[in-house]
Amino acid sequence: MFFDLDTTLNTPTKLLDTWLAQEQAIRTRLDAGAGPGVATREQIAGKTGLEVMQGLLSGELPYASIAKTLDFVLIEVSPGQAIFQGAPGLNHMNPLGTVHGGWFATLLDSALGCAVHTMMPPGRGYTTADLSVKLVKALTPNVQRVRAIGQVVHCGRQLATAEARLVGPDGTLYAHASTACLVFDMPTSATTGTRT
Repeated sequence: MFFDLDTTLNTPTKLLDTWLAQEQAIRTRLDAGAGPGVATREQIAGKTGLEVMQGLLSGELPYASIAKTLDFVLIEVSPGQAIFQGAPGLNHMNPLGTVHGGWFATLLDSALGCAVHTMMPPGRGYTTADLSVKLVKALTPNVQRVRAIGQVVHCGRQLATAEARLVGPDGTLYAHASTACLVFDMPTSATTGTRT
Protein backbone atom coordinates (compact mmCIF):
# COMPACT_ATOMS: atom_id res chain seq x y z
CA MET A 1 0.00 0.00 0.00
CA PHE A 2 1.28 3.46 -0.89
CA PHE A 3 0.06 5.26 2.23
CA ASP A 4 -1.50 4.00 5.40
CA LEU A 5 -2.60 6.21 8.28
CA ASP A 6 -1.61 4.82 11.65
CA THR A 7 -4.92 3.29 12.74
CA THR A 8 -3.66 2.81 16.31
CA LEU A 9 -4.15 6.54 16.86
CA ASN A 10 -7.92 6.16 16.18
CA THR A 11 -8.82 9.77 15.44
CA PRO A 12 -7.58 12.53 13.13
CA THR A 13 -7.19 14.78 16.21
CA LYS A 14 -4.83 12.33 17.91
CA LEU A 15 -2.91 11.86 14.67
CA LEU A 16 -2.63 15.64 14.21
CA ASP A 17 -1.30 15.94 17.78
CA THR A 18 1.32 13.30 16.95
CA TRP A 19 2.25 15.11 13.72
CA LEU A 20 2.60 18.44 15.57
CA ALA A 21 4.76 16.92 18.32
CA GLN A 22 7.01 15.23 15.77
CA GLU A 23 7.33 18.47 13.80
CA GLN A 24 8.21 20.48 16.91
CA ALA A 25 10.94 18.03 17.88
CA ILE A 26 12.42 18.15 14.39
CA ARG A 27 12.24 21.95 14.13
CA THR A 28 14.01 22.26 17.50
CA ARG A 29 16.76 19.92 16.28
CA LEU A 30 17.09 21.78 12.95
CA ASP A 31 17.21 25.19 14.68
CA ALA A 32 20.08 23.93 16.85
CA GLY A 33 21.86 22.46 13.82
CA ALA A 34 23.24 23.85 10.58
CA GLY A 35 20.06 25.80 9.71
CA PRO A 36 18.97 26.70 6.18
CA GLY A 37 21.55 26.85 3.43
CA VAL A 38 23.56 24.76 0.98
CA ALA A 39 25.81 21.84 1.92
CA THR A 40 29.42 22.08 0.79
CA ARG A 41 30.96 19.45 -1.46
CA GLU A 42 33.16 18.38 1.44
CA GLN A 43 30.11 17.82 3.67
CA ILE A 44 28.48 15.41 1.22
CA ALA A 45 31.57 13.76 -0.30
CA GLY A 46 31.44 9.96 -0.09
CA LYS A 47 27.90 9.91 1.33
CA THR A 48 24.95 8.06 -0.16
CA GLY A 49 21.81 10.04 -0.88
CA LEU A 50 20.15 8.43 2.13
CA GLU A 51 23.06 9.51 4.35
CA VAL A 52 22.75 13.06 3.02
CA MET A 53 19.01 13.09 3.70
CA GLN A 54 19.59 11.69 7.21
CA GLY A 55 22.16 14.46 7.72
CA LEU A 56 19.55 17.06 6.77
CA LEU A 57 17.04 15.54 9.17
CA SER A 58 19.55 15.38 12.05
CA GLY A 59 20.60 19.02 11.59
CA GLU A 60 24.16 18.03 10.70
CA LEU A 61 23.70 19.37 7.15
CA PRO A 62 21.85 22.55 6.17
CA TYR A 63 18.30 22.16 4.92
CA ALA A 64 16.81 23.93 1.88
CA SER A 65 15.88 27.57 2.53
CA ILE A 66 12.64 27.14 0.54
CA ALA A 67 11.33 25.01 3.41
CA LYS A 68 11.59 27.98 5.76
CA THR A 69 10.06 30.33 3.17
CA LEU A 70 7.03 28.09 2.54
CA ASP A 71 6.74 26.69 6.10
CA PHE A 72 7.34 22.98 5.58
CA VAL A 73 9.84 20.54 7.03
CA LEU A 74 11.34 17.14 6.32
CA ILE A 75 9.77 14.65 8.74
CA GLU A 76 11.06 11.20 7.78
CA VAL A 77 13.36 9.50 5.27
CA SER A 78 13.99 5.86 4.49
CA PRO A 79 15.22 4.03 1.39
CA GLY A 80 12.92 5.14 -1.45
CA GLN A 81 10.70 7.36 0.69
CA ALA A 82 10.61 10.93 1.98
CA ILE A 83 7.88 12.64 3.99
CA PHE A 84 7.48 16.40 4.35
CA GLN A 85 4.95 18.20 6.52
CA GLY A 86 3.63 21.67 5.86
CA ALA A 87 1.39 24.31 7.33
CA PRO A 88 -0.50 26.27 4.67
CA GLY A 89 -0.80 29.89 5.74
CA LEU A 90 -2.39 33.14 4.66
CA ASN A 91 0.80 34.10 2.81
CA HIS A 92 0.39 30.97 0.63
CA MET A 93 -3.09 31.85 -0.63
CA ASN A 94 -4.22 32.83 -4.09
CA PRO A 95 -6.72 35.68 -4.66
CA LEU A 96 -9.64 33.20 -4.57
CA GLY A 97 -9.01 32.33 -0.91
CA THR A 98 -7.40 28.91 -1.25
CA VAL A 99 -3.79 27.81 -1.03
CA HIS A 100 -1.86 28.51 -4.25
CA GLY A 101 -1.10 25.53 -6.47
CA GLY A 102 2.60 26.43 -6.35
CA TRP A 103 2.64 25.63 -2.63
CA PHE A 104 1.15 22.18 -3.35
CA ALA A 105 3.66 21.62 -6.16
CA THR A 106 6.70 22.68 -4.12
CA LEU A 107 5.81 20.43 -1.19
CA LEU A 108 5.12 17.47 -3.49
CA ASP A 109 8.25 18.12 -5.59
CA SER A 110 10.34 18.10 -2.40
CA ALA A 111 8.94 14.73 -1.31
CA LEU A 112 9.40 13.26 -4.80
CA GLY A 113 12.95 14.52 -5.30
CA CYS A 114 14.11 13.59 -1.82
CA ALA A 115 12.63 10.10 -2.16
CA VAL A 116 14.75 9.70 -5.31
CA HIS A 117 17.74 11.22 -3.49
CA THR A 118 17.60 8.43 -0.89
CA MET A 119 18.38 5.93 -3.65
CA MET A 120 21.56 7.62 -4.92
CA PRO A 121 24.92 5.92 -4.25
CA PRO A 122 27.94 8.13 -3.51
CA GLY A 123 28.94 10.17 -6.55
CA ARG A 124 25.54 9.98 -8.23
CA GLY A 125 23.04 12.79 -8.56
CA TYR A 126 19.69 13.53 -10.14
CA THR A 127 17.59 16.37 -11.47
CA THR A 128 13.86 16.63 -12.07
CA ALA A 129 12.97 16.25 -15.74
CA ASP A 130 9.20 16.13 -15.37
CA LEU A 131 6.71 17.02 -12.64
CA SER A 132 2.98 16.35 -12.91
CA VAL A 133 0.69 17.58 -10.13
CA LYS A 134 -3.03 16.89 -9.82
CA LEU A 135 -4.92 19.10 -7.34
CA VAL A 136 -8.03 17.19 -6.26
CA LYS A 137 -9.30 19.22 -3.29
CA ALA A 138 -8.92 22.86 -2.27
CA LEU A 139 -6.69 23.53 0.71
CA THR A 140 -7.24 26.45 3.09
CA PRO A 141 -5.29 27.59 6.15
CA ASN A 142 -8.05 25.94 8.24
CA VAL A 143 -6.27 22.64 7.52
CA GLN A 144 -3.52 22.83 10.14
CA ARG A 145 -1.05 20.39 8.56
CA VAL A 146 -0.64 18.22 5.50
CA ARG A 147 1.95 15.63 4.63
CA ALA A 148 3.56 15.00 1.26
CA ILE A 149 4.61 11.36 1.12
CA GLY A 150 6.97 10.56 -1.74
CA GLN A 151 7.79 7.02 -2.82
CA VAL A 152 10.19 5.82 -5.51
CA VAL A 153 8.56 3.64 -8.17
CA HIS A 154 11.72 2.89 -10.18
CA CYS A 155 15.36 3.87 -9.85
CA GLY A 156 17.67 2.89 -12.69
CA ARG A 157 21.07 4.00 -13.91
CA GLN A 158 19.72 6.92 -15.97
CA LEU A 159 16.10 7.42 -14.91
CA ALA A 160 14.15 7.39 -11.66
CA THR A 161 10.41 7.79 -11.19
CA ALA A 162 8.42 8.53 -8.05
CA GLU A 163 4.89 9.23 -6.89
CA ALA A 164 3.62 11.35 -4.00
CA ARG A 165 0.39 12.18 -2.23
CA LEU A 166 -0.54 15.24 -0.19
CA VAL A 167 -2.84 14.20 2.66
CA GLY A 168 -4.33 15.56 5.86
CA PRO A 169 -4.35 13.76 9.22
CA ASP A 170 -7.91 12.58 8.51
CA GLY A 171 -6.72 10.86 5.33
CA THR A 172 -8.16 13.48 2.96
CA LEU A 173 -6.28 13.51 -0.33
CA TYR A 174 -5.58 17.07 -1.51
CA ALA A 175 -3.23 16.33 -4.41
CA HIS A 176 -1.04 13.68 -5.97
CA ALA A 177 1.99 13.95 -8.19
CA SER A 178 4.55 12.04 -10.18
CA THR A 179 8.04 12.78 -11.40
CA ALA A 180 10.71 11.51 -13.73
CA CYS A 181 14.28 12.34 -12.74
CA LEU A 182 17.46 12.07 -14.78
CA VAL A 183 20.19 10.21 -12.87
CA PHE A 184 23.86 10.92 -13.59
CA ASP A 185 27.42 10.84 -12.29
CA MET A 186 28.28 13.97 -10.35
CA PRO A 187 31.07 16.07 -11.90
CA THR A 188 34.59 15.44 -10.65
CA SER A 189 37.03 18.11 -9.64
CA ALA A 190 39.15 19.12 -12.63
CA THR A 191 42.19 19.84 -10.47
CA THR A 192 42.29 16.68 -8.39
CA GLY A 193 40.44 14.16 -10.52
CA THR A 194 38.38 13.19 -7.46
CA ARG A 195 34.63 13.21 -7.03
CA THR A 196 33.16 16.16 -5.29
